[in-house]
Amino acid sequence: MEPWLDDLADDLQSISFNSTTTTTTDINRSTSSGSEATWTATAFSSSSNSLHHHITKPRAAIPSGDPYWDAITRAISASTSSAISLTDLRFLHRLGSGDIGSVFLAEIKAPVTEISKSSSTAEKAAYFAAKVMDKKELASRNKEGRARTEREILEMLDHPFLPTLYASIDSPKWSCLLTEFCPGGDLHVLRQRQPAKRFPESAVRFYVSEVVVALEYIHMMGIVYRDLKPENVLVRSDGHIMLTDFDLSLKCDTSTSTPAQVISSQNTPNGGPQQNEYKIEPPKFTSSSCILPNCIVPAVSCFHPKRKRKKKPGHLGGPEFVAEPVDVRSMSFVGTHEYLAPEIVSGEGHGSAVDWWTLGIFIFELLYGVTPFKGIDHELTLANIVARALEFPKEPAMPAPVKDLISQLLTKDPARRMGSTMGATAIKHHPFFQGVNWALLRCTSPPFIPPPFSKEFLSDGSCPDTPVEYY
Repeated sequence: MEPWLDDLADDLQSISFNSTTTTTTDINRSTSSGSEATWTATAFSSSSNSLHHHITKPRAAIPSGDPYWDAITRAISASTSSAISLTDLRFLHRLGSGDIGSVFLAEIKAPVTEISKSSSTAEKAAYFAAKVMDKKELASRNKEGRARTEREILEMLDHPFLPTLYASIDSPKWSCLLTEFCPGGDLHVLRQRQPAKRFPESAVRFYVSEVVVALEYIHMMGIVYRDLKPENVLVRSDGHIMLTDFDLSLKCDTSTSTPAQVISSQNTPNGGPQQNEYKIEPPKFTSSSCILPNCIVPAVSCFHPKRKRKKKPGHLGGPEFVAEPVDVRSMSFVGTHEYLAPEIVSGEGHGSAVDWWTLGIFIFELLYGVTPFKGIDHELTLANIVARALEFPKEPAMPAPVKDLISQLLTKDPARRMGSTMGATAIKHHPFFQGVNWALLRCTSPPFIPPPFSKEFLSDGSCPDTPVEYY
């Protein structure tokens, strides 16, 4: 084993792999935890003493002009082994800890030939979020399956509101995943900075719209997220969101999940439109290619901003694109206590409808600053989730569409919950989202754009002796 690996172990002794609470919040809720019964703890290969590096795209497919890919390709070109190793990373700051690893702000060290270049190169530096996991710790806690599933899911994703896995680095002791660093932090911390610690309705609509299409995409990929909460919704440098942390996600067997489909009033699942779900008359499609599963097309056309909505079920005037793995079932107890769906708490088994329950809790917390079923302890919280009726605070006053959307998402019976059969399609049609241009979300002006990031802004108080070059 190379000598520097011993130094690495000493330098990363402070990494905590236990569940911790978020220290910047006034809500003391536990971080996500749980085990997936359908995952097997198959060990990572550790027979080789050499470092293993994996780039998630073929070299020919790597886009030019992307600072993240450019940094990686420069490091590979300068490496004698044509691979990235942990020695190529400079760890600057510890961003946080999770159940199976810790996340660090990192950058790829500039090759010696580039150190003398002008500061203009440094201004375009690419900062990564490096999730570092101790293989021995994962094995001792039977968490290897979760780590492997997260990596497999990240390798599948290609969406503007989901993370890109730029590289994974493997050594005999450590496993590391490199994704984009989001300088805006997460929505939980950002909410704490708002007046009265809650977002205005317009900001909530913006963030929730992007979360909805991200969930729609991963459901189409056969993935149940299971861990939606403000802490896992990050704000990119452009103000748009990135859903993160997939170690609790359920990666479905494509043979058991319901494939993406086009439905109409004649072949709606369960024999007809879902009760209380808002329906519209979708635009007529001029080309069948727009409804293929590999073409992400909004159910609502951006050319028809004025849409008739009616609460009672009615005749659908055209096809609807639905991507929802409704047949997937899991018996696992996973998630964050205040966000757990009733079917998880009761142990009845759950499917993708749990993501729409957590969306309801998510909207409630962003608007009101609290979660609806929180008790004085975890036991009471779980009891409230199963048995207590949903109640809305008197302040702040919210319009009827807001309460209606939350109520339909927080329906305790998953079969009657909004989104359980029609997925994101039904949710997009709700009046709360009136005026949202689903086709052009990336062109919508965000409510908050973080200031330009520089590593000189890092606070030494929260991470002593930073920035630190570990190697």
